[in-house]
Amino acid sequence: MAVPIGQSCPVPEPTQTPAPDKQRPHPHPATLRRLEQSSGKLAAAALTRMGEQLPWYRAMPPENRSWIGLVAQAGIAAFTEWFRHPETPQAISTDVFGTAPRELTRAITLRQTVEMVRTTIEVVEATIDEVAAPGDESVLREALLVYAREIAFATAQVYAQAAEARGAWDARLESLVVNAVLSGEADEGAVSRAAALGWSSPEHVTVVLGTAPDGDSELTVEAIRRASRHAKLQVLTGVLGDRLVVVAGGSDDPLHVAKSLIGPFAAGPVVAGPVVGDLLSATRSARAAAAGLKACAAWPDAPRPVLADDLLPERAMAADPTARALLVEEVYRPLQEAGAALLETLSVYLEQASSLEGAARMLFVHPNTVRYRLRRVTDVTGWSPSDVRSAFTLRVALILGRLADGGGQI
Repeated sequence: MAVPIGQSCPVPEPTQTPAPDKQRPHPHPATLRRLEQSSGKLAAAALTRMGEQLPWYRAMPPENRSWIGLVAQAGIAAFTEWFRHPETPQAISTDVFGTAPRELTRAITLRQTVEMVRTTIEVVEATIDEVAAPGDESVLREALLVYAREIAFATAQVYAQAAEARGAWDARLESLVVNAVLSGEADEGAVSRAAALGWSSPEHVTVVLGTAPDGDSELTVEAIRRASRHAKLQVLTGVLGDRLVVVAGGSDDPLHVAKSLIGPFAAGPVVAGPVVGDLLSATRSARAAAAGLKACAAWPDAPRPVLADDLLPERAMAADPTARALLVEEVYRPLQEAGAALLETLSVYLEQASSLEGAARMLFVHPNTVRYRLRRVTDVTGWSPSDVRSAFTLRVALILGRLADGGGQI
């Protein structure tokens, strides 16, 4: 900047550099000295009171008690340092909790940590009149109150970070288990990982598949968990690609499970696989649900949710070998074993557009005989020929069974 002619350039006044902290006297040197000398005694008194008042502390193994002792000592030492330099920001969480291993956050709960901190603060507060120099009692008491607030925030931060880390790890672990079930690679390792997540091996397990909603997948997973708690179900869940996968345990009714958990799913079909006995067998339920989800396009009017077994004919047409085998083994073969009359009557009835009279004329029997045989078909297979949907399933089963008897590929 140019200086006008006739005016002199202003000379800045010299600034005074503050003396280093080690040269600057503490405003309360006697109290600080007493506090430093009493730190060991205060820590021992805090541990003694914990042993007297906290049952969980007495029940802990010696190693964990020793770590807690180090935390108490570090807390008092950090307070002394904080009292020495109250204007300097202190990393209290590092100074205090950094002395103990990270596993300690799992060995003691947040409630127990709060009790430990409260006990230590109470011990220090009770000795203020002895530790503080005459006239400094109120100063030391106010400093302890402020420090107690800071240590409370530091405690919350330590456990929040531990919870976040554990949550991220659990999410990855859960995703591995769900992916193993869906891909058919579930093994004892997946069972062990599920157990680490709290899965208690329920007797009835089913897999529910549908489209995942747009947005944050963590919110979707949390919504599934809320719904499962309300329905008293155990779940392992995750968003894999565009699919929302739920492995649910605790109910032998897959349709009830799907209805209980359907809220977080996006629009579109939701398919529930058959109930299986354990997590290792859940791969079979997952395969059926995945095949049903793929075949749902062939049944636009399918209910939502729908059972994978109700989609057997569509799955068979979509080249699902499991569905084809089920239709042959659970529908065609039982009819075959029940007698040729049932197979013949069913075939004729379906060919005659489900007409009792037309089938009776073709078979040269009374309509009541046809009616009786059709009831037997329902008893044997569980599918009613008089129902349009069931009749379609029975027709596909007949076709596949005849192909199998003729040596054709099914």
